[in-house]
Amino acid sequence: MKKVINGALYNTETALEIGESEPAGYNRSDFSYFCETLYRTKSGKYFLHGKGGGNSRYGEWHGNSGGWGEQIRPYTPQEAREWAEKNLDGDEYIAAFGEPDEAGDEKTTLNLTVLSTTKAKLEQMRENTNKSISAIIDDIVNSF
Repeated sequence: MKKVINGALYNTETALEIGESEPAGYNRSDFSYFCETLYRTKSGKYFLHGKGGGNSRYGEWHGNSGGWGEQIRPYTPQEAREWAEKNLDGDEYIAAFGEPDEAGDEKTTLNLTVLSTTKAKLEQMRENTNKSISAIIDDIVNSF
């Protein structure tokens, strides 16, 4: 499926599939069945492609008749991580977003402003290393 949203093309055929979720207990002939797939475009934008029967969140209704439908919804990186956390297993999550912090690690929130080029480099490092930006910064600081 292809969809242009706010001037950006979202294409399920050319984007990287990160993971898919089908709720347990449903099958394709069930009117409430739906399936969602998270994708990342070549430019790093995330989107969710959903499809399902007439009674699902993706169904299309025409008067009194409901039928199969599908939609593409752009996701922010945070929304994509939250969807993946809920719907993918740990290995799939790590493959897409890098290794999250271990439970119990003492962390503190740090709000900072960086140059847009620095942010782009950090995001590229995240893609190349499969580490979170927090882990990358920790590695850099701890190497001194």
